[in-house]
Parts: sequence; C-alpha cells; structure tokens
Amino acid sequence: MSTDLPTESDLSSERQSTQRQAYPDYSASHIAWINRSPRHWESRKLKYLCRMRSGENITYQSIDDTGDYPVYGGNGLRGFTDAFTHDGDLILLGRQGAWCGNIHLASGKFWASEHAVVVTPRPNVCVRWLGEVLRTMNLRQYSQTAAQPGLSVEFVENLSIPLPPLPEQQAIAAFLDRETAKIDALVEKKRRLIGLLKEKRAALISHAVTKGLNPDVPMKDSGIEWLGEVPRGWKLPPLYARYRVELGKMLDAKRITGNYLLPYLRNIDVQWDHVNVSDLPEMDIEPDEYERFTLRHGDLLVCEGGEVGRTAIWRSELATCAFQKAIHRLRPVGRISSDVPRYLYYVMRCATETGIFVAAGNPNTIPHLTAEKLRLYRFPFPPGDEQQAIVEYLDKEGQKSGLLISRVKTAIDRLLEYRTALISAAVTGKIDVRGEIQ
Repeated sequence: MSTDLPTESDLSSERQSTQRQAYPDYSASHIAWINRSPRHWESRKLKYLCRMRSGENITYQSIDDTGDYPVYGGNGLRGFTDAFTHDGDLILLGRQGAWCGNIHLASGKFWASEHAVVVTPRPNVCVRWLGEVLRTMNLRQYSQTAAQPGLSVEFVENLSIPLPPLPEQQAIAAFLDRETAKIDALVEKKRRLIGLLKEKRAALISHAVTKGLNPDVPMKDSGIEWLGEVPRGWKLPPLYARYRVELGKMLDAKRITGNYLLPYLRNIDVQWDHVNVSDLPEMDIEPDEYERFTLRHGDLLVCEGGEVGRTAIWRSELATCAFQKAIHRLRPVGRISSDVPRYLYYVMRCATETGIFVAAGNPNTIPHLTAEKLRLYRFPFPPGDEQQAIVEYLDKEGQKSGLLISRVKTAIDRLLEYRTALISAAVTGKIDVRGEIQ
C-alpha cells in the first residue's frame, strides 16, 4: 500500500497566501478584534446587516432519521421532520451548551430548532461572506454562563464588523469557496490515508496472532470460526487455563471514604495500550481485599462494558492502584508461566476488532463481557518464545505505522490551521482577493 505521505506540495497554497497582495490603503479600525481595515470598508453593527431570531421548539418524537425536511440545531443536522420553519440560504448560530457559537449554513426548506439562532442577512449582505465573518469572530467567547454557555442575541447584534461593498463580499465568498474546497479535499485525502494505515495495522495484528510469522509452518483447523486455520503447534485452550480473570470491585457510595483509600481505574481510564492515571477517584480497599483488587506490573486490563474487550497493560504508572467493577484483571496462571501478557493484548485487539465479543456485530446484544464468558473464550497460544517474537515484530511495525499516522495528523492540523487563517485574512481585509476571481 502506498503511504502517500504529506509533502510540502500539499501546503503550496499556504506559501502562495503569503504572496497575496494587501489592499493599497488601510485605516485604523474601531472594531476591537481588528487593528486596521481597508480604507474604503465601513464598520457596522450586526443588527443593521442581518436579523437574528431563535428557532422554534420541536419535540424529540417529531425528529426521525428520514423525512421531507432537515432539522438543524446548534451543531448542524439533527434529523428530519415533515414540516419546515425557514426557506432560503441562511446562517445558523449555536446559542447554548457545548455548541454555543457554532456556525452552519443552511439552504432550502428546513426546520431550525430552539437551540439555534437563525441569521437572515439583509439585501446588501452576502450570506456566505457573513457566515465566515461570524465564524472568524469566535462568538463562543461572548457566552455568558460557564456551566451552560449561552449567547445573548441582543449582545451579538450590537457587535461591529468590517463591511466591504457587496461585490467585494461576493468576491471574498467565491474565493473562500474555491480555496477551502481545495484544502478540504486534501484533508479528506489524508484522513482516508489514516484509515488505510489503521486497517493495514489491524490486518498485520490479525495475521500475526492467528497465523504466526512463519509462512511455511504446517497448519491445522482450529475449530473456531473467527480463527480458521492456525499453526499446528499452537494450543487453543479456554482463557481460564492460561490466565486468571478477576472482575474489579463494585463501587459502594459508602466506601468512597474510609481508612484504606486507594486510587482506582474506571472503564474510561483503560484505552487501547494506554491507561489514564490523572485525577483518579478513590475507593476504600480493606486489607483483606488488597490482593484481589489491586494491580501488579504487567497485569492485563480488559474492559467489561462500553467497548467490550478494550485492553491495556498496567506498567506500574502508580505505586498502588485498584480497579472498579467495569474492568477485568488478567494474570498468567501459576508462578512460572511462559505466557507473554503483551501477546494476549494483541490477541484481544484482534478479537475485539473481529467482533467476537459482540453477538451478530450488534453492540446492544451483549453490552457486557462477563468474567464467566471471558474465561470460556478459546484463544490461540503459541509457545512462549514465539509469543515474544510476535510481540517484538508487532511492536516494531506498530511504531512505524504510528509514526506515519502522526505525520499525517500533523499535516492535517497544519492544513486546518491554514484554512482558519486564510478565512480570517480574507474577511478582515488583510489580503486583497478581488483579482483572484474571474
């Protein structure tokens, strides 16, 4: 597979932007968020350029996955319904909550919910241009409540913005449509590349833990559908024969205080190959519970709910730590074991991505991976030295793919930063794009 890594040519438009000409003449701006603007531009309050009105209430039951008209809220499309409140090209502004200050453009007939403010431009205002101005203003900074952020329409209407003539607004909008489309295409291309790299990584893990590293080894039928054939020398015992499975302690509200408080892990703290140990809550672990509910270096942690099967390895990030009844702790059976926990980590990753813990691929069918079920699953176990060789191979390949993904993500971040900067430069008059559009 071609890695198609990002190159400087992907960002050539960024270099070109620095060569775009500024306007020939500027004057000081009286707008707080702009130092100066082209001399022929005006300054106007938003209330003279558009009308802002909250959308209309709509019940959850009235919104469906399909319907005649889209329903928009503070974060864009919520679903569909059989009636509409607006018709035309309009701007939607998120008015409260997590999406406070979000900007979306809507066209045609649609229902705007009470969580959105509908911005209707006046005849001398280009809707696409105004939408980008509002986006550049970062209206969320004007939210009035920290716990549940909310925008005052009256306050926003009295904010001033730089106003070019209508033909210039239209030229800016057309320029941004063209340039952001180019950037968005590059971003989408790189996101697809990340997906392909992750797919390749998953396929590599699956092959290594089910077929091994030697392509010439004799194979046998495993008798397990998701495994198919495995190397002849591998064992296929139930998990309980190789690992002890212990479910964490149920949290009792009365036990969050006591004489034996310890930090504990929750389901959310266990991610793939990573354990969060920041700001952990505490629970009371009595001395006679200590061995059962605390962790040792090398313990496998497997999520019992949520993304069932999600696994990480405890690497003594804290001197002492417990785990809640949303996590299974797996330890090799016996004091002397040839099993390599990180090998089982890769097996769990393969099994989870294959979907064996979720009946018929439906996450709602088996919402929990009980200890009883987990113990009975049969997994492939090569000899210990082969487990270690597989781990070393997958770790090495994982570092390579991780580096590639990191580089692509960095390129995406640069493109998105440039996109934001380009929009801001155009709508505030830092660059003159009138000659860019024929």
